[in-house]
Amino acid sequence: MEQPGSEACHGTSSPDTPALPLAVQAYLEHVRVQKRLAERTCVLYAKDLARLCGMARAAGQEPLALQPAHIRRFVAQMHSAGRNPRGIALILSVWRSFFRWAAQQSLVPFNPVEGVRAPKAPKPLPKALGVDDAVRLAAFRGAGDDPWIEARDAAITELLYSCGLRVSELVGLDLAPDGHVRQQGRGWIDMEAADAHVLGKGGKRRAVPVGSDALQALRRWLAVRDAGLTGAAAQAARQEPALFVGRRGERLGAQSVWARLRQRGQQAGLATGVHPHVLRHSFASHMLQSSGELRAVQELLGHASISTTQIYTRLDFQHLAQAYESAHPRARRKK
Repeated sequence: MEQPGSEACHGTSSPDTPALPLAVQAYLEHVRVQKRLAERTCVLYAKDLARLCGMARAAGQEPLALQPAHIRRFVAQMHSAGRNPRGIALILSVWRSFFRWAAQQSLVPFNPVEGVRAPKAPKPLPKALGVDDAVRLAAFRGAGDDPWIEARDAAITELLYSCGLRVSELVGLDLAPDGHVRQQGRGWIDMEAADAHVLGKGGKRRAVPVGSDALQALRRWLAVRDAGLTGAAAQAARQEPALFVGRRGERLGAQSVWARLRQRGQQAGLATGVHPHVLRHSFASHMLQSSGELRAVQELLGHASISTTQIYTRLDFQHLAQAYESAHPRARRKK
């Protein structure tokens, strides 16, 4: 008994849809029987190949006579019609598989889709908190929470937002610098100079200023780091050079930082999910909005290329455009 939807794999059509060419029907039978693709996948293959046949018919061509120029034109048409690059890439993948099979069957001399690629998807803008939300998160103090955990998480939040550190750089910070720390490729906080010395990507060290609020949060944390632990945990913490430790006295891991920030953001009532890179993006965006110094932000973030930092100019422009549209009386869109 046929499964629902299996008719799409056999090439039958509705009264409003022309029947698929025999070669396409044979290919769909091949993927259903020989390759044993899932029924849903067969349906999607049939849909994408029906699209190919329709576009070929509109161009006055038979599907098996299509050339690379036709395929590129079809890609341009789909893109201009609003289909996203990922969707086009999936469609091209089906077409490419069909023509590869057709070439194996000697139905076409070559695969016209082989060298055709989907348009590049635009790089998504980094997610950053608004200034008010970032300040609200940094100033948040959890009522009823373990004071030791609260002091540590507050220092982590302040330090990430103050310095724009990567989470790997944060968990790699030690209490004090020594030869072993440098040899292991870790960083430290210079409380007197108010600097964070970190080892970034590519083994490059950099020093980042630490704000006064972050320094205060660090002092509160250092005052309880060892005193808040007992027994074996306290002994482990005294032997552990890490700036941030967990309840067992061991160096805090990146996953723990992600989990604590996510919970902290929820407790603070923020709509945007919070994780270490959100605070790094927020640091960069807010620094750029205030100073306009792209090179300085590049140095603070430890980016090897200015092009990596330039994405924040797009984020800044988006912020300005939204402010303009909401505030300027001649910019408001009519509903």
